[in-house]
Amino acid sequence: MAETLTGGSWIAGHSSRDGQATFYAVNPRTGTTGGVPFVNATAADVDRAVQAAQVAYAELRSYPAARLAALLDTIAAEIEALGDRLLATADEETGLGLPRLTGERGRTTGQLRKFAALLREGSYVEAIIDTAQPERQPAPRPSIRRMLFPIGPVAVFAASNFPLAFSVAGGDTASALAAGCPVILKAHPGHPTTSELVALAVNRAVTAQGFPAGTFSLIQGDQVEVGQMLVRHSGVAAVGFTGSLRAGRAIFDTAAARPVPIPVYAEMGSINPVVILPGAIAARGDALAEGLAASVTLGTGQFCTNPGLVFVVEGDSTRQFIESVTAKMQAAQPGVLLNPQIQRGLVNAVAGTLKHPRVAALAGGTALDGPACGYAHTVLLTDSAAFRADEQLQAEHFGPVTLFVACASADDLRATLETLHGNLTATVHADDSELDEAAAIYTILREKVGRLIWNGFPTGVEVVYAMQHGGPYPATTAPATTSVGMTAIKRFMRPVAFQNMPDALLPDALKDTNPLGIWRTVDERLTKDALTA
Repeated sequence: MAETLTGGSWIAGHSSRDGQATFYAVNPRTGTTGGVPFVNATAADVDRAVQAAQVAYAELRSYPAARLAALLDTIAAEIEALGDRLLATADEETGLGLPRLTGERGRTTGQLRKFAALLREGSYVEAIIDTAQPERQPAPRPSIRRMLFPIGPVAVFAASNFPLAFSVAGGDTASALAAGCPVILKAHPGHPTTSELVALAVNRAVTAQGFPAGTFSLIQGDQVEVGQMLVRHSGVAAVGFTGSLRAGRAIFDTAAARPVPIPVYAEMGSINPVVILPGAIAARGDALAEGLAASVTLGTGQFCTNPGLVFVVEGDSTRQFIESVTAKMQAAQPGVLLNPQIQRGLVNAVAGTLKHPRVAALAGGTALDGPACGYAHTVLLTDSAAFRADEQLQAEHFGPVTLFVACASADDLRATLETLHGNLTATVHADDSELDEAAAIYTILREKVGRLIWNGFPTGVEVVYAMQHGGPYPATTAPATTSVGMTAIKRFMRPVAFQNMPDALLPDALKDTNPLGIWRTVDERLTKDALTA
């Protein structure tokens, strides 16, 4: 595809460059700016996008699942049709490299198609039927039937670190469209050209499938107010966000302050504690050091599942292990950070941590010289008492940085873990002889995170039904939900119950004959059978 980029927003299929303030993409390897000036969306742009989404929602909410599935499949095909231009553009804007971006494109199109398959299977609506019991005493029981319906237009904020899989047509957009909700996408200013290319692909799919133009809009902007206008708009029914705690909390507070508050599904960062018990170090210390260093530096540490915190029990083997991790981190070739803003944020975060008198830098701790956005691989060390006393030591360092916390004993370790804030993941490495200790640790960690890992590393999130990518605050604002996997669709749906409703007025998923042939819970039993008189 050889479309000419506009540098503007796309409002219901039409380009808009009405704004005045402009910004440019920056190549993080060279520090040079891109050639296309991008324009911040105006309040009128946002209003038109939301109004168009409301018009579209009036149609989408009654579309059969198969039609929504066809749209998702078509979006996937249109993204693939962008070919190498998409990958090259994303690489210029993020420095992530073609191999990583090729894999990310596959994840993006793969999750679109997985949601399409979910729709075609149909049971995602969670149809529940409790049949009438007119003879029940002392009072008859009415017929009550319940299922999930779309919530309305959704505002999605793209992530900086996944220019494809968590951006314009990423997981939040895919799950919202699968639910039957139009999407107004706030592009990330770090990769605006990539965003416009993918938006054009989405628009082609919307047109090809005959969907209303307001099914999708792209809002560009590098100013905070652009996103705030979107969240404040009364026509937006929910928000999906992936980014920093500061930005996510601002969006959450704005949504809560509206005359009609709306749900915000914000993933806001995580330090993903890793516990490594002495038996594991003794049994496989070299392999653990190799794996930990690789996980911390993967993607230049710019994953929300980066293991930024490692708990160990003091001892000679532990000290040798930390030295080994430090050496491997120093030997690894530094990568490129996504953009200058992330570099500045990392510099400030690590500097703030190093102000603590009981935190030592064993390696790194500084930005790299040169035009590229880079940061030295960094290993920090503190003790458990200092960690428990200062919650600022739980601040995220978004980059190739990890903090070791040395504990005096197993009891000290468990007491320190009790002070953890909410996170996406927690990992325990243990020997088979340490299963009882691991069980006690998992009992603590289960209250702190959404995903528990055994003898592995947290980087890498599978797009499957069982995945839980969420956790207690401050990891997310909605710990009961996930932003990865097929159950992510439930964020953008809400249950409606029907009492004593005539069969002719019921949606197909709740009709007696089960015309969709889906799994339903009928009188507390999972079945595909039709109801019999």
